[in-house]
Amino acid sequence: MRPERLADVVGQEHLVGVGKIIHEIIDKKQPTSLILWGPPGSGKTTLARIIARETGAEFVELSAVTAKKADVVKVVELAQQNRRLAMRTILFVDEIHRFNKAQQDAFLPHVEDGTIILIGATTENPSFEVINPLLSRSRVLVLEPLGKDELVQIITQAAKTEKLSAKRLPAKSIDLLAALSGGDARVALGNLELATQLTTGTITPDIVKTAAQKRVPGYDKAGENHYNIISAFIKSMRGSDANATLYYLARMLQAGEDPKFVARRMVIFASEDVGLAASAALNLAVATFQAVERIGMPECQYNLFHCATVLAKTNKSRDIADAMNGALNAARDNPDLPVPIHLRNAPTKLMKDLGYGKGTKWEAGFEHPEGFLPEKLKSLRLF
Repeated sequence: MRPERLADVVGQEHLVGVGKIIHEIIDKKQPTSLILWGPPGSGKTTLARIIARETGAEFVELSAVTAKKADVVKVVELAQQNRRLAMRTILFVDEIHRFNKAQQDAFLPHVEDGTIILIGATTENPSFEVINPLLSRSRVLVLEPLGKDELVQIITQAAKTEKLSAKRLPAKSIDLLAALSGGDARVALGNLELATQLTTGTITPDIVKTAAQKRVPGYDKAGENHYNIISAFIKSMRGSDANATLYYLARMLQAGEDPKFVARRMVIFASEDVGLAASAALNLAVATFQAVERIGMPECQYNLFHCATVLAKTNKSRDIADAMNGALNAARDNPDLPVPIHLRNAPTKLMKDLGYGKGTKWEAGFEHPEGFLPEKLKSLRLF
């Protein structure tokens, strides 16, 4: 089902449409080094193959998971031979983020001198995973998950190719296949293939559900999506949007996030963003963390959703965070200012005679006439 011409590609119009970068690369027959960054099943490998085919370059594919140094050497030798014959070589590296720095460095001089045109595919943010010299010599193109309409188009085309009639695969089943695929064309086609094997009759929505089972959420606890979702969760609480807060919380928990990680973030949030507007929120957040520790999943979800809802709906105050940052900056910029003599401890007669603790009274709320800050910081206002 993989398209072989750019005209057959479904989706990614921002890259393959008329006047867009991949269309222009193919139209001008001038391939260039690219990093294709996008989710699984969005068309990274397909686009790389099409670029090579339609620009007349030799296509060599390596997987960063299995490739060794000897494989890299062979590719370079092939590319050098091709260059002497006035042929271009496109090296496609799948999961390029799996290559370590030394492996990526090995490609660099050959990319720089044009021996190799490198097209890397990654599901991870290339700014974290690909070395800067390689990034600076490549264009990073971002692929989006395929939309439902695009997946319906792909599934419908596959059904025609496999001669699956509308009676065998009704429209409602196609819609469900698209909805359950999470923007991944491979998942959609894989589910369709399994569904055709499960029955010789009509592929009903129930058959589709059986084939698809439960889709694992796209959430890598060590990757960028992890940080994107926790960021959205916190920003939703800060913006007092309880609906969004609970949605992102559910996504994290369903993806297998450690509930203690979420609880810790809410303890921080209770002081950083709620602060003096509702000081009791800190008590609730700490109690939630303790409940998560003692109860565990799945029952501790009640505590997490309870606390997240309160934090989202309560008033917000940044006074504590602002005061803390101001105090830290003042201490950093003035680390050696002497403590005013009237505030110093005076355990001996000599110290008292020198003015240590002078004028201080042991009474609640006492305000010393000379204040409590060093002379240089008399004007410091944190509140």
